[in-house]
Amino acid sequence: MMTRLGIFILWLLHFLPLSVLARIGNALGLLLYAVAGERRSVADTNLRLCFPELPEAERRVLVKRTFQSFARSFIERSLLWWASSERIQSYIRVEGLEHYTRAQELGPVILLAPHFVALDVGGSWLIQNVDLVSVYSNQKNPLFHSMLLHGRSRFGNQKLYARQQGLRPVIKAMREQRPFYYLPDQDLAIKDGVFVPFFGVPAATLTTVPRLAEMTGAQVVPCISKLLPGGQGYEVRFYPAWENYPTGDAVVDTRRMNAFIEDRVREMPEQYFWLHKRFKTRPEGEEKFY
Repeated sequence: MMTRLGIFILWLLHFLPLSVLARIGNALGLLLYAVAGERRSVADTNLRLCFPELPEAERRVLVKRTFQSFARSFIERSLLWWASSERIQSYIRVEGLEHYTRAQELGPVILLAPHFVALDVGGSWLIQNVDLVSVYSNQKNPLFHSMLLHGRSRFGNQKLYARQQGLRPVIKAMREQRPFYYLPDQDLAIKDGVFVPFFGVPAATLTTVPRLAEMTGAQVVPCISKLLPGGQGYEVRFYPAWENYPTGDAVVDTRRMNAFIEDRVREMPEQYFWLHKRFKTRPEGEEKFY
């Protein structure tokens, strides 16, 4: 549980060089790997399902690296939450920005930001350059919840809505030409979703992206954020807007989204959020994994 003392320590950390924060994060990740047995099991199960060909020893190493990436992203949030805009910007390398600016000139945009551990880096860069709309999940810890909202709205004039508020305020903001920074790939049960493969495993996946694209005429521009090794900073990469999307078939369009995420996961598997129970909801009659 995050306490006020924990918040204070995290605030103190933001004064340290990024290279030092990275080393602290890597060490904390190894500690969490040793003590967080349930989440270690979740990550191992996810990787076993998605990469069945991976030998057990290699999978164990990947789980450790996943914990290190996650811990780094948490420790380095101290920068995103409290460092100056100039300092944050100095650490971020942006690639493919022309894909976003071209789409923005044509109308509404959905910025697709899958659950890689550095996704808040992309969000931080964006809110320093444009006013967004986004949604959030209520966190169990009220202190962490308030700090997360603070970090995602501290620059510019951002609009953040809880998932429980539905899509209506999001659509209104998108029609005001606010890009929608959307995290699409958590298991939130099957309501408003479909089962489509994720690494060959049926996964409960929301159809929000194709539905919103159809309702608003928005273009989908993926935005992937990456931790660079050794405290070298971050990369935020925009990809070309998807052509011929949506097709009108929610299952086909949602599968296309998952396939895109799979390709990015293969590029940096240790930075995907494997600690989440991605396959918690199962088709009727199927055995549970966790």
